[in-house]
Amino acid sequence: MNGVELFLLGRTLMKIGEEAMPSPRDGRRGGTRAVLIVLSDIVVHPDSAVGEIAERTGLPQSQVSTAVARLRETGSVVAAPDPDDRRRSLVRVADEPSERVAEVRATTIDVALAAALGGDEHVGEVTAALETLARRLSPGSVSQLRSG
Repeated sequence: MNGVELFLLGRTLMKIGEEAMPSPRDGRRGGTRAVLIVLSDIVVHPDSAVGEIAERTGLPQSQVSTAVARLRETGSVVAAPDPDDRRRSLVRVADEPSERVAEVRATTIDVALAAALGGDEHVGEVTAALETLARRLSPGSVSQLRSG
């Protein structure tokens, strides 16, 4: 496998993941990818300002602000004033998972994966492979890649 193949596989997996996620109760589907990108950055870098998240993710600051607002609405993240600069807020993952977080975590990828594979035959095998990758390559792995 080369870098292009890995990149395309990653995009395919992202799309399957988006399809597997339960629809938001408010009916808004747009921006799911940006919300997940922002959330993954917050998990690795707690107590970050919106500008810092934008810089690391490459997303426009307005898109990061919108994603953070959506994550706050669902109770996924909390924001607190920066003790060094009270004009800005620092964002971190909420201590207690919200109802929405619990719903998303409880939803499996089986249906979306079966649809992408064209049937149920290989769902178990592919799921096991994805679970192995998830154990070996966490969101923090990107930080190691960039620093190494």
